[in-house]
Amino acid sequence: MHFMHQAPRHLFFTGKGGVGKTSIACATAVQLAAEGKRVLLVSTDPASNVGQVFGQDIGNKITAIPAVPNLFALEIDPEAAAQAYRDRIVGPVRGVLPEPVVKGIEEQLSGACTTEIAAFDEFTALLIDSALTEGYQHIIFDTAPTGHTIRLLQLPGAWSGFLEEGKGDASCLGPLAGLEKQRVQYKAAVDALADPSSTRLVLVARAQRAALREVARTHEELAAIGISQQYLVINGVLPASEAERDALAAAIHRLEQTALAAMPDVLKPLPRDQIALKPFNLVGLDALRHLLVDTAPASAPAAVALPPQLDAPNLSSLVDDIAGDGHGLVMLMGKGGVGKTTLAAAVAVELAQRGLPVHLTTSDPAAHLAETLDGSLPNLTVSRIDPHAATQRYRQHVMETKGARLDAQGRALLEEDLRSPCTEEIAVFQAFSRVIREAGRKFVVMDTAPTGHTLLLLDATGAYHREVTRQMGNTGVHYTTPMMQLQDPRQTKVLIVTLAETTPVLEAANLQSDLRRAGIEPWAWIVNNSVAAAHPDSPLLRQRAHNELREIDAVARQHARRFAVVPLLKEEPVGVERLRDLAHH
Repeated sequence: MHFMHQAPRHLFFTGKGGVGKTSIACATAVQLAAEGKRVLLVSTDPASNVGQVFGQDIGNKITAIPAVPNLFALEIDPEAAAQAYRDRIVGPVRGVLPEPVVKGIEEQLSGACTTEIAAFDEFTALLIDSALTEGYQHIIFDTAPTGHTIRLLQLPGAWSGFLEEGKGDASCLGPLAGLEKQRVQYKAAVDALADPSSTRLVLVARAQRAALREVARTHEELAAIGISQQYLVINGVLPASEAERDALAAAIHRLEQTALAAMPDVLKPLPRDQIALKPFNLVGLDALRHLLVDTAPASAPAAVALPPQLDAPNLSSLVDDIAGDGHGLVMLMGKGGVGKTTLAAAVAVELAQRGLPVHLTTSDPAAHLAETLDGSLPNLTVSRIDPHAATQRYRQHVMETKGARLDAQGRALLEEDLRSPCTEEIAVFQAFSRVIREAGRKFVVMDTAPTGHTLLLLDATGAYHREVTRQMGNTGVHYTTPMMQLQDPRQTKVLIVTLAETTPVLEAANLQSDLRRAGIEPWAWIVNNSVAAAHPDSPLLRQRAHNELREIDAVARQHARRFAVVPLLKEEPVGVERLRDLAHH
């Protein structure tokens, strides 16, 4: 493997949920330990299953792995770290500041950025020379900090006063209020990340167009802040031999090879490795030792039996219930790469085919709705909000209003504040809110909606909802703000999209908790690209399908009030007819 050749002390594995970061990190650690190196494996993944992989409890302490001499592991619980971090910041002001102010601070600290920064806070000591790390030749991190988090940590140390004085806007920067004392240590850690002789970053992706586009964005973001020592691993590529036995496997192989051939140009110069899709679960030493080599483990899985038919509703049955209302807002939410754009198009087509007026809109820069639809339909209109343009307008407005009252340093900090990911979501939501008004007379299907955390930030700092409420008072005049519309299940239906894999399901469950905190109850879940629903013949795909059944059951029994399963198709669902097939399959 290229990424293991003359490996530096620190190896970071990064990529979206479900691409196999943990398995590859564990397999790498086992291989280096087998070479006689003393290795520490660290996970900051909220869905960490490192302990499960090795068959023992690990937790938030350095623990020896008895079955692998020289290997030690540590699982940092990012949620616990984030809670401790929040308590450290909010504790001193509770009972001192008014309760609404305290609640506003807590919401600033409730998002993904706090979790990332708190996790970084935990493993900073592992990135600098200290008594904790001096005995290890390699430290392997499962899940790297994002470029956004690192850029935040490089900011000048003036955030506490800036935020307390109300100069900042709705953003991800609340967590920085607690960072002042660790500035020197953070700088040393960030410098270590950017030193190619010390650190190598491994981008993990699947052979899919959306996944490769996403990892290209990660590459550029990290390269822009000086982390240049990057390698690319394409994980889970279906072997050509499987394509000979099964029409579905042949179609998957063809799509993967097409995606690899059309890989974004920025990824092509990177040293690259390819890991074949394995039929076995990557649990236990035998499986790990065979992940990075093209041989089967001694205990290869037996042939599996699948149910003749998956007992799960299809997408069309969900649309039947949605259509009964005659109009309303339908929002599709989920992590990148789960297929929200395709499913939004399928839902819109299904509603339009029933003779209902539909406006389909997206803010996804990678969403090509026109290509996906590949045609027109009566009753269906399509629009796209340009996130870049919407964000530029929002930033300009804030700088011309709030920024006009600040000095030069304050304006510089506000400009950085406005570069946070939350800013884009809020700017896009403002553009969406104009479209949302149409939902009173037609269906508006929205691809790529803002998260619950962003909506709460918007409500807490956008002041629109509260200002309207204050102005209207008890006048008896009927009014509805966008936030009230999203919280009303008669007007808005949120569909959470996921895949039938452990990490994507956990991420979707976290999104659902986020939305509930904002007073929004998800209406349904959609499990997309299911191999189990496609009834494969290939032995490898049948094993993968069997592994999916547990996750589909978890969605049905634990997470969703109602759900649908959409199969992995032999052909890309492009065009009205294929979108209809996808919904009815």
